[in-house]
Amino acid sequence: MLDKTRVPLSRPYLGKEEIEAVAEVLRTPFLSLGPRFREFEAMFSEYMGGRQAIAVSSGTAGLHLAVRAVGVREGDLVITTPFSFISSSNVILYERGVPLFFDIDDKTLNLDPGRVWDYLRKKTRRDKEGKPIDIERGKRVAAMILVHIFGHPVDMDPFLEMSREYDIPIVEDACEALGALYKGKKAGTFGEISVFAFYPNKQITTGEGGMVTTREDRQAELIRSMRNQGRGDNGKWLNHVRLGYNYRMDELSAALGIAQMKKLDAILKKRDEIAKLYTELLSEVEGVEAPFVAPWARMSWFVYVVKLKERIDREMIMKRLEEAGIDSRPYFPPIHLQPFYRELFGFREGDFPVTESVSRRTVALPFYTGLEPEKIQYVVEELEKAIKKEGSF
Repeated sequence: MLDKTRVPLSRPYLGKEEIEAVAEVLRTPFLSLGPRFREFEAMFSEYMGGRQAIAVSSGTAGLHLAVRAVGVREGDLVITTPFSFISSSNVILYERGVPLFFDIDDKTLNLDPGRVWDYLRKKTRRDKEGKPIDIERGKRVAAMILVHIFGHPVDMDPFLEMSREYDIPIVEDACEALGALYKGKKAGTFGEISVFAFYPNKQITTGEGGMVTTREDRQAELIRSMRNQGRGDNGKWLNHVRLGYNYRMDELSAALGIAQMKKLDAILKKRDEIAKLYTELLSEVEGVEAPFVAPWARMSWFVYVVKLKERIDREMIMKRLEEAGIDSRPYFPPIHLQPFYRELFGFREGDFPVTESVSRRTVALPFYTGLEPEKIQYVVEELEKAIKKEGSF
């Protein structure tokens, strides 16, 4: 091993600025509903080009509010991907909607727009208001949740065209994609509502926390109300005008977010350099495919996920990495094959073959802002040794 310390899968990038920011909040009487979360919202809004920003307790909370805000109702269908962290689909179930999965593109690993176009043109009809109705199910297609997987932006142009033609609102799940660019424009600025997350393994962290952004005042007002127990905007205490939730962000988290946002450009640059070194070193390793980045995309590196060749035993490779003190994970298991989804919807293996093939072969390697070059070298060397021990090459 390189040293006596493990190479962890992820680690937050924190310094004295973050410690002081949190300590400063503790010197005030405000631990919630104070000035810090408003400052964080203003800072994030400016970064996103003026879209209204609403701080929430997690990315999942933000996605739930987004689904409610675009009007998903019981029985509605919501177009989304089966290759994602499970919350992007669970939030649909919170509103008793139904995830309408389509397979992914085998390069970007994002939702394949061609498959969605084919469905809308061949398997839906319009209701009296021009909304698409699934012919077989007789259910309304109410929204699309587009996930920028691993920080690689979705190919947005075809989905924006679908949104206009079929009047389907887009929720951008940018929880893994802060700082990503699609054709020079920031991910999270295309959809009607967009959501970001700040879990400790993300580009920036607030511990737990998230941000919802929208360009529409009406939606911003609705989301602000719902995150705070459905309170009205008349300023009256305990005046609740709609169903709401305790989805607020606290002051300590917001203070951490402010300190992290000040470092965002440097963080994105460091993560890009780490990814480039990984890709360079892996180019010499047989049996491993580095992450693909489309020519129209700027990746915002959330994780570094490689694909192994089909004949390589992934579980054995991960076991050998573990023995060498290196953390790794299979990112992501298909949502439709999770036990709960199989039981609820009857999904089976083979339903989404590209997703399933990719999922069998993907491995997340250690990746975080402060990852040292010598540890990257060590990870790649041990990965190559593990593959050779398998006898596949």
